[in-house]
Amino acid sequence: MTSKGVRPEDVGIFCEAAGAFFEATTGARAQVRTAFQLRDGALGSRADFLGLIDIRGRYRGSVAFAAPRGLLSHVLLVLGSSDYSELSHRDVAGEIANQMAGYARRAFGEGLDIAVPRVLVREEPWTPPPRLFVIPMTWDRYEAQLLVDLAMA
Repeated sequence: MTSKGVRPEDVGIFCEAAGAFFEATTGARAQVRTAFQLRDGALGSRADFLGLIDIRGRYRGSVAFAAPRGLLSHVLLVLGSSDYSELSHRDVAGEIANQMAGYARRAFGEGLDIAVPRVLVREEPWTPPPRLFVIPMTWDRYEAQLLVDLAMA
């Protein structure tokens, strides 16, 4: 998928993880669309929450799940939550990132160093890296994105 030798099936691990999260928690799988490489350094639509994991080992870089507040609120509703605080939204975004980290660990082995997921909100600065691949996803009526910045180490 990239010039650094990252294979499409490796990036697909993260798509599978995000899709599995939605299927397990809501009963409806997220639909993954065609990936594209970000060329101008600016995402088309900025997400309200970004669940981010940094990766070292066989690959170096980061993977993130970017989502609007409405999507995360709907997940909380489906889960039966009555707490729609920013902290609850952060928890959902962090859980999706955590699931991606778990899938990566199983797929790539224990030699992969995955940082504890962190969650950024819209107001927190984050600059997309130059080799970022964007994988649009749809769940229910909401748009989200997987943001993959990986290169072979």
